Amino acid sequence: MAERRAPEGSGAPPMKTPPSRGRAKRPPVRLAGGNPQIAKAEGAAPVRAYIAAMPGWKRGVGRRLDALVTRHVPGATKAVKWNSPFYGVEGRGWFLAFHVFTEYVKVSFFRGTALEPPPPGGTGKEARWIDVRKDDLDEAQMAKWIRQAAALPGWLGERRAR
Repeated sequence: MAERRAPEGSGAPPMKTPPSRGRAKRPPVRLAGGNPQIAKAEGAAPVRAYIAAMPGWKRGVGRRLDALVTRHVPGATKAVKWNSPFYGVEGRGWFLAFHVFTEYVKVSFFRGTALEPPPPGGTGKEARWIDVRKDDLDEAQMAKWIRQAAALPGWLGERRAR
């Protein structure tokens, strides 16, 4: 602890003050649609920070999605990339991510065309998604998709040119 001097002539002993812990923590910046800006990082802590910063009812959707993945894919790998939580299986790649938009939370499955039934959104080669609006998360269907997606080879990330 740092020592501060008492005012001269006061006869008071020096006072101990705790070391500075830095500035107060600011809430994350919200991007378009209220999407939280969370630094890219691996692990459960950045995913928890992202979910805690989700606006309004979307925070509840984020908590429920995270709980479904944790329950149905024990040991799932978690990270925040591109301001979105990602979920994967070690050595097999990422199988799911979600992202906040103004009116919904988009849940993307990287190999969604292989799921039965495939999620309704998407026109990409393999990815499919579902837009979850307030009060319409079908947990039973989402759990089925999560289990199926985690069993497939996942997305390994962007490829770098050599």
